Amino acid sequence: MEEELLVCLENVEICQEEENVVLRDASLRLYKGEFVYAIGKVGSGKSSLLKSLYCEIPIRKGSAYVAGYDLLKIKRKQIPYLRRKLGVVFQDFQLLIDRSSVKNLEFVLKATGWRSQNDIKKRIEEVLEQVNMPNKGYKMPHELSGGEQQRIAIARALLNNPKIILADEPTGNLDPETSGQIVQLLHDIRQNGTAIIMTTHNYNIVNAFPARVVKCENNRLYDMGKEIS
Repeated sequence: MEEELLVCLENVEICQEEENVVLRDASLRLYKGEFVYAIGKVGSGKSSLLKSLYCEIPIRKGSAYVAGYDLLKIKRKQIPYLRRKLGVVFQDFQLLIDRSSVKNLEFVLKATGWRSQNDIKKRIEEVLEQVNMPNKGYKMPHELSGGEQQRIAIARALLNNPKIILADEPTGNLDPETSGQIVQLLHDIRQNGTAIIMTTHNYNIVNAFPARVVKCENNRLYDMGKEIS
């Protein structure tokens, strides 16, 4: 059976501003159910790589396909449909602080076209169960620990059954033990066929939870296999 190719970048150039090239001649392939770490120093292009995949910053050259969309030809009105196939997890959680965890999740579902209150309730229960937070939905973000907030953020990323989760330094604000739990959760999610790209500069995590590694360095993207140095 042929593997489903979800991300295919070939010799792309990624720019932060018009002239500021972050990565050049970068190539990356990501298949269904694959877990990839993107490592590198701060400012090496890890976050820019993820942002380019969900059309936050442009890809200038080469060829780039994500979840069936050609990123060099994608129209503005198509971008929300691409993003529904992606789940994004941020270092700082980005939860709406004025509403409960359930209301955070409900907001996303309604914004992406869900109408049935029963379907919304059922889906929220499913994702909270998936991130081991079935009884915390009523809590406000400030009532949750950092690790719990990140679990809610991961639940939010899962709502629309994404093909890919892009996790940008998801453990950056967490202690080592909690970080390990969050990375284990992401690896568990991968078992269901969701591909995951996670940026990190924490090599301890990469060694503890091995997966394929790509490295951003000197404006290039290197495929390290499962070895890091």
